[in-house]
Amino acid sequence: MGLGRVLVVDDEADLRKSARLILTKAGYDVVEAEDGEKAIQAIRSGDNPLLLDTIICDLVMPKVNGMEAIVFFRQQFPRVPIIVLTGHPNVEGAADLFKKGVVDYLVKPIVPAKLIASVQKAVKGRELFEK
Repeated sequence: MGLGRVLVVDDEADLRKSARLILTKAGYDVVEAEDGEKAIQAIRSGDNPLLLDTIICDLVMPKVNGMEAIVFFRQQFPRVPIIVLTGHPNVEGAADLFKKGVVDYLVKPIVPAKLIASVQKAVKGRELFEK
């Protein structure tokens, strides 16, 4: 495994592809899901849940939206850091998300250096939390 495994949850295929390319080039293993429902299925697949070092999640998606997915992730995997990546920034919503345990809030379009720095910070924070 590289520097860590990242789950990218977004309904925009091009955005997932960009995030995957950026993070893979930086040394991370990337798993993609097109919405919250698929992300939950990916994590729960089989008897062994998918081991993740961080989750990047959009907020506005069909089926299970980002807020619902984040609540599930926090309940089931409280030690996995979550980064929000949204095209619909909202200051009040961001403050609420930080209260729910989100570690960073990024606004689309992806800025490669910001995405990598955010993931590095999240993974490092998780490592420190587990020691």
